[in-house]
Amino acid sequence: MNDDALPRVAPAQLAAAPARPSRSADTLSVLGVPVADVEMNEALGTLEQMLQQQDKARAVFFVNTHTLNLASDDPSFRDVLRGADRVYGDGTGVRWAVRLLHRRALRDNINGTDLVPLLFSQTSGRGLRYFLLGNMPGRIERAAAYARGAYPGWTLAGYHHGYLTDGDHDEVVEQINASGADMLLVGMGNPKQEQWIARHLPQLRVPLCMGTGGLFDYWVGDLVRAPVWVRRVGYEWLHLLIKQPHKAGRYLVGNPKFLLRALRNRLLRRDVEVLA
Repeated sequence: MNDDALPRVAPAQLAAAPARPSRSADTLSVLGVPVADVEMNEALGTLEQMLQQQDKARAVFFVNTHTLNLASDDPSFRDVLRGADRVYGDGTGVRWAVRLLHRRALRDNINGTDLVPLLFSQTSGRGLRYFLLGNMPGRIERAAAYARGAYPGWTLAGYHHGYLTDGDHDEVVEQINASGADMLLVGMGNPKQEQWIARHLPQLRVPLCMGTGGLFDYWVGDLVRAPVWVRRVGYEWLHLLIKQPHKAGRYLVGNPKFLLRALRNRLLRRDVEVLA
């Protein structure tokens, strides 16, 4: 895999996080979903705090224009996102919507493809364990092999593919709990991964559960990150479109649809509040 696919970053200075994470005054409503407006270091600090808290499992999701379009079409999925402990904004479309709705810029682009490797590096050597859930049987094995080699400071507690039948879910939850994992990464795509986490969160004994989207595809080697300069100017979506032309509708139709929804909410003065 290209070295730029998952860049190694020197551990950053962690911002202080509350003992029990709660929504702050820097949580912005985007199409009815609370998105945390934080810098990457602050997000890292929050996740580290969650890893240390054993009282219950916590859910962290990342939303892009596609995710928020799905939530707009399906109120039950929007409720799943609203029920998460943290939701972070991923991508140019979300940043544009925040400028339109709140007349301000998001402090950072917080996506799982960047945040998860940073978290692995930041907390390396602390005896933490992780479990991978998602993708096809052979591919999740390859993703697990990559992660085991790339992040030796953590222990791979286990992995399971994401093609589950109705009778598999309870057994997989038991397997995850028995593994002693501190973090569960679920890569099933939207909305399935968020719905799965929300449905099973009360039974899971894993401090931190995250929906990671296409992260496993990067680990397998099917996807490579856009060059840094492309990401900085906000055109990684175009890079992904070229690599995944079957998702053309998501970008070429979904992105304008998303921005029109944001504009409508602005005109109707929805989403303009800063959530407490």
